[in-house]
Amino acid sequence: MKQPNAIQTALAPLRQHWNALAQREQNLVLLAGSVVLLALLWWVALAPALNSLRTAPARHAAADRELQTMLQMQAQAELLRQQPQSSSADAKTLLEQSVAAELGANAKLQWLGQRAQITLTQAPAPALARWLSQARDNSHAAVAEMKLNRQTAGNAGDATTRWSGSLLLDLPGSAAQ
Repeated sequence: MKQPNAIQTALAPLRQHWNALAQREQNLVLLAGSVVLLALLWWVALAPALNSLRTAPARHAAADRELQTMLQMQAQAELLRQQPQSSSADAKTLLEQSVAAELGANAKLQWLGQRAQITLTQAPAPALARWLSQARDNSHAAVAEMKLNRQTAGNAGDATTRWSGSLLLDLPGSAAQ
């Protein structure tokens, strides 16, 4: 004779209760269990998958935009890499010309070997920003040190921010001190 195992022993009271239910009650319990099982299947398996499918085009478009931005930055870096390296004399000349053109009388340039020290007096912020961009792009100068103070406008009609102070630039090929 076969001995009942632990699971069968544990389920015996449930089986007795099930058999005691009328056929209609058994059908209602089966229907309720099916609804719960279907809801659980929806929340665990189907809803996350459908949500992924629904949001995939937007995520794909965002990834494409990011890829395009990276490719543009790569192309810009490649163009900068392909630019011929200017000599130290060329870099100094370009830097002197850009200081005179953009900052004019508001800046004084002094050479300290391969480094350039620029002293600013009431230099307009837009001109300073343009000049820094030109210095980086044209002469490949890098700012080593910057000590600037924001100046308040001298007259009521001039709302331009102005800067005074000094900048120390390293030119290409110069060793940082």
